[in-house]
Amino acid sequence: MSTRKRLGDLLQDAGLVMEEQVKEALENKKSDQKLGDALLERGFITERQLIEVLEFQLGIPHVSLYQYPVDEQVLGYISKEMAQQNFIMPLTIKDNSFVIAMKDPMDYYIIDDLEMATGFSISPVIATKNDILYAINKYYFKSNSELEVEMGDNDDEEAPVIRLLDRILNTGTQLKASDIHIDPQESNVHVRYRIDGRLQTENIIQKEMQNSITARIKILADMNITQTRLPQDGRIKMKVGTTPVDLRISCLPTVHGEKVVIRILDLNNALMQLSELNFSKENHRKYRQLISQPSGLVLLTGPTGSGKTSTLYASINFLNQEMVNIITVEDPVEFQLEGINQVQTNSSIGLTFANGLRSILRQDPNIIMVGEVRDQETAEIAIRASLTGHFVLSTLHTNSAIDTVPRLIDMGIEPYLVVSALNGIVAQRLVRKICRDCRTEREPTEMEKEIFSSHNIEMDTVYYAKGCNSCHQRGYRGRLAVHEVLVIDDKIKSMLLNKKSLAEIQGYAKEQGMEFLMQDGLEKVKEGLTTMEEMMQVSISL
Repeated sequence: MSTRKRLGDLLQDAGLVMEEQVKEALENKKSDQKLGDALLERGFITERQLIEVLEFQLGIPHVSLYQYPVDEQVLGYISKEMAQQNFIMPLTIKDNSFVIAMKDPMDYYIIDDLEMATGFSISPVIATKNDILYAINKYYFKSNSELEVEMGDNDDEEAPVIRLLDRILNTGTQLKASDIHIDPQESNVHVRYRIDGRLQTENIIQKEMQNSITARIKILADMNITQTRLPQDGRIKMKVGTTPVDLRISCLPTVHGEKVVIRILDLNNALMQLSELNFSKENHRKYRQLISQPSGLVLLTGPTGSGKTSTLYASINFLNQEMVNIITVEDPVEFQLEGINQVQTNSSIGLTFANGLRSILRQDPNIIMVGEVRDQETAEIAIRASLTGHFVLSTLHTNSAIDTVPRLIDMGIEPYLVVSALNGIVAQRLVRKICRDCRTEREPTEMEKEIFSSHNIEMDTVYYAKGCNSCHQRGYRGRLAVHEVLVIDDKIKSMLLNKKSLAEIQGYAKEQGMEFLMQDGLEKVKEGLTTMEEMMQVSISL
């Protein structure tokens, strides 16, 4: 440990990054962000490469904490808060040296602090951030069996319930779950997490704890705890570990008790920039052009959970300037933005999308964002607003960009109004992102070759993920969007007014260079960002 090297130098010596990349990461990183995290965020290195370099260059071993025998006696030396903040996990004491798993074994300040605080010499080992968070969650939060014993022994029944809810929420934020489902069954309660769009059961808790945990959630969300026979909604703003989160709570009475779903919005990562939305270069250019128009209507379409809200907020954030008045009407307001007037609908008092939109038009807006076009009335007002010099951005549930026009006409809007108002339509889906640490090449099958060649894409290799510690053996980490951007030009407007078939319009759009969802997805498969299996799951027509 006598020679203290810098990470940038180690990575350059190993030939993994160029000096320019280190400079770029240092210049653009957030104030308290470490260089390793900045390089990972920019995709210059993978987590596995980082660990291998540290392991080889510093001679510090790498451990997997899934099977590691942690000595629970040593947990008392380091508080849970310190472990969470610094991504460290105490493991054991051997020969008067304290073995501690660290995400960054080059954080010499932490090592010095730990030596001062514990009186032991610190022997660091390397583990991934996810591994460490998983271990903190497993060992620092008491197991359910202990909680039950404690509930029997302790007069204060609140404490174990508080700890159990803490544990459930901590697991959710660490696994980057979008939702937590607390599902009452006949004899127990299942806790499931939606990770990258898929639900998985992580925990089963005793039936006796069901009412206490539901009541605890309701108290925090300011809901009526005596009302158990009607659905209720609530909201909690809090810190889970060190992460500020916004939690949306929904309670639904079922035959076995109330099912609770907690939607997690991580406030650190909630607001994305347009450049982070995975638009291809051409689609990014088209979309920026569409939302920079002074008036007209732009619609984002796709099924529930296809990332439309993220795109809406990124677009509004991009347009947010002092010289424009932006007003939104949403249900619910997912994320509060500085400098934007956001209206939350409330149907119980008659504040619907349509009524809210009528009032907004008297507020001298330049840009209006409507959370969702749900009915004819909202669609009509949004379209009329876009025809009277306002720029309107909204969402609609349809399968593809081109299907949107007949959908609006089916809602009862006059075709000439739809055609006059629409500037463009974006359809999108979310697919899981392949884990870069265990990404492996393979040859495409005959069927895959045919699919690629039918979209004029040359392809020699596709990728699959074997599963590793970084991705909890799932093979995927995070999600990315695939898009199609349809710009409604004069030719398409006249085709629509002349009742041309959707196939003819699609053919014309293709001639103009429009990339359809499948085409964009296949390009992302080619780049090694996702897999063919994921594209097939999204069930976009080939």
